[in-house]
Amino acid sequence: MRVIHEFDPWKFKLCTCPKKYSLNPYTGCAHGCLYCYAASFIPRFREVREKWNLLRNLERDLNELPRNSLISMSNSSDPYPPIERDRKLTRACIKLICDYEMRLLVITKSDIVTRDIDLLSQTRCAVAITVTGFSTRVFEPRAPSPEKRIEALRRLHEAGIPTILRLDPIMPWIKEEEIFKVLEKCSFVDHVVASTLKLKPHSFKEITTAFPRLKAELIRLYFVEGEKIGASWYLPKSMRVELLRKVESWCKAHGISVAFCREGIDFKAKSCDGSHLIR
Repeated sequence: MRVIHEFDPWKFKLCTCPKKYSLNPYTGCAHGCLYCYAASFIPRFREVREKWNLLRNLERDLNELPRNSLISMSNSSDPYPPIERDRKLTRACIKLICDYEMRLLVITKSDIVTRDIDLLSQTRCAVAITVTGFSTRVFEPRAPSPEKRIEALRRLHEAGIPTILRLDPIMPWIKEEEIFKVLEKCSFVDHVVASTLKLKPHSFKEITTAFPRLKAELIRLYFVEGEKIGASWYLPKSMRVELLRKVESWCKAHGISVAFCREGIDFKAKSCDGSHLIR
């Protein structure tokens, strides 16, 4: 069974990622985020499972990849669930990826990643940590606090590891002051990836079941005034452009490269995902 797959084999028209591969050491995620897109297509998504023969299959797949390939870990299931503290599967994956001279982009919402600073420092990598805001914990009930994630970013940065803030997703009910507070707290990072909330039927149901008061507003913004692109519903483009350009201006003023994820809005950074930071 393959564990490394081509990223976005469907070639989504708004994807601006460079050629890369996807690796998820675990299936499922423990964070319980109401807006998660992956919960719509991965069965029993809230249940974290180890992959059978992961390391043996990973080594086989790595042997088939060209050296210097870019591997993104993870794109659907966080590579640092709580059980990773004991199981150390992600740590073992990083070691193999380093041994095979690949480039690695780590994407997580967990502060457990700092445990692996010693290994990441020896790997051609960059680390992206998602912070959505300080009032959004109710939408991420089992994820580490935003403060812990920001401190993890800081520790990685101080260790000389390229760091990326994923300001994602920006939800329409988050006040702009809060968005810029996150940016201020993370002003030391090397790159920012910003993206607005995209809705799928599953995430719409999850959010509105937990917070019925948001239903009418989400229907108006997404299904009446917004637009459907691919399998997701987007906020009106004018609204997205105005907000993301403000984020871009802030980053430019602070000397930080910035890009947007699947927004159909141009940017000047060398990559959208921050992989250009990997040496």
